[in-house]
Amino acid sequence: MKAKYIPVIGMEIHVELKTDSKMFCACKNDPELGKDPNSNICPVCTAQPGTLPVANQKAIEFVQKAGLALNCDLRKISKFDRKNYFYPDIPKGYQISQYDQPLCEKGWVDIDDPVKSDDHGAGGKIIGITRIHLEEDTGKLTHPRGADYSLVDFNRAGVPLMELVTEPDIESGKEARLFCQKIQQIFRYLNISNAEMEKGQMRCEVNISLHKEGEERLSGTKVEVKNISSFKFVEKSIYFEIKRQTEMLEKGEEIIQETRGWNDAKGETVSQRKKESAHDYRYFPEPDIPPLKFDDDYIESLRSKLPELPNAKMKRLLEEYMISKENAEVIVSDKDLASYFENVVSEIREKKTSGEISSDDNKLLKLASNYIVSELQKHLVKNFETIKDVKITPENYAELVGIVADGKINSSAAQKVLEEMYKTGGDPSQIIESKNLSQMSDDSELEKIVLEILEKNPQSIEDYKSGKKNALQFLMGQTMKKTQGKANPQMVIKILKSKL
Repeated sequence: MKAKYIPVIGMEIHVELKTDSKMFCACKNDPELGKDPNSNICPVCTAQPGTLPVANQKAIEFVQKAGLALNCDLRKISKFDRKNYFYPDIPKGYQISQYDQPLCEKGWVDIDDPVKSDDHGAGGKIIGITRIHLEEDTGKLTHPRGADYSLVDFNRAGVPLMELVTEPDIESGKEARLFCQKIQQIFRYLNISNAEMEKGQMRCEVNISLHKEGEERLSGTKVEVKNISSFKFVEKSIYFEIKRQTEMLEKGEEIIQETRGWNDAKGETVSQRKKESAHDYRYFPEPDIPPLKFDDDYIESLRSKLPELPNAKMKRLLEEYMISKENAEVIVSDKDLASYFENVVSEIREKKTSGEISSDDNKLLKLASNYIVSELQKHLVKNFETIKDVKITPENYAELVGIVADGKINSSAAQKVLEEMYKTGGDPSQIIESKNLSQMSDDSELEKIVLEILEKNPQSIEDYKSGKKNALQFLMGQTMKKTQGKANPQMVIKILKSKL
């Protein structure tokens, strides 16, 4: 019987912070300014002789907010260190980072269903956070095709970079993906980074080892997979490494401690270099930046500025609005979408108070969330847009929801109205009037049309009477076709049943 090998996985995540300026100089921290190589640089971020760094206060606050959001302890005394290594895109020959006194330590994040977990994470899958520290980003090397040289662009050098290191609590590729997605979501809620992986604003690294069942968890040899550019690749790289390492161990081969990269074209990790250890970097305290000191009042003031975070928002939406869990998950996944939805809810309740809408709250809120998750999202995906691009005001969206809920138009007409609103940002009532989409709800008018349909379809009448229920749906469809989709479906069914 083959030995069972169990994976032990930790993550390192680098996130570029969206401060106004770089970490240690006054250069703008703006990717748009860096389209031309070396166009957004200065003597400080290119390490010219005689220049001195000045720490970016906002970047420090951003990291500490991230720490509070991830249940970390914030250090009262912290410092910067020099991480010494030579690479062409590091202008100083060292990187200003943090070593033994990071800004944040000992946190955790719950990647599981927030409904199952209490406020302390009990009941969910908890991933421990070892530390969160702050450093400066490096420049970027480019390699012209066919050339025997490389070029260096220092526009990115000095951008504030937050590094988060987890405990080895992750057990699968799926858990790693969920963790990275949760971290991205929290950072976007905090508004400290856009954390877009495809733009390099969030870069993930996986540390993975295997051990035999019954052996010490950390007895395996750790392999690092660096600079993974998507959540999907995070998951794929882990499953590939589990398979690769398992096959090697079963053959009696030795796992080498190394750094590997993910090659998506081949669907595999590839060896890059032997892994350095901490002492290779010869860390020592940064002599040009004094230690950082923080008191309780400062930390509490930061805590008071934290927004409502995703798990808390998810619980509240479910309790306060009684919408489905599936809809709540989609809405909460995007902070701006959640804000839009709550603005719509506010408008709906105002219109109910004024008597403009008569349907009950549950029906209205369910309809509002359904249309946002299904119909509105459909247009966003089709047009490669986000909720920020939407022309429909929350007031007009709420008006449409009320019109549909009160039965003034049917769902088919509602989709047409919403599509026109998406294109133009127009008022739903005006669109309904201009396109003649008002629902037919007049008893006598509908009865006349139903009788006409029945007269033309005697076989369907016989089929219905013989127990074929599909005949009713056929007659219903014919009626809706005759009325161009404007008939009130409930009334049509009622009339059909009474005549049959």
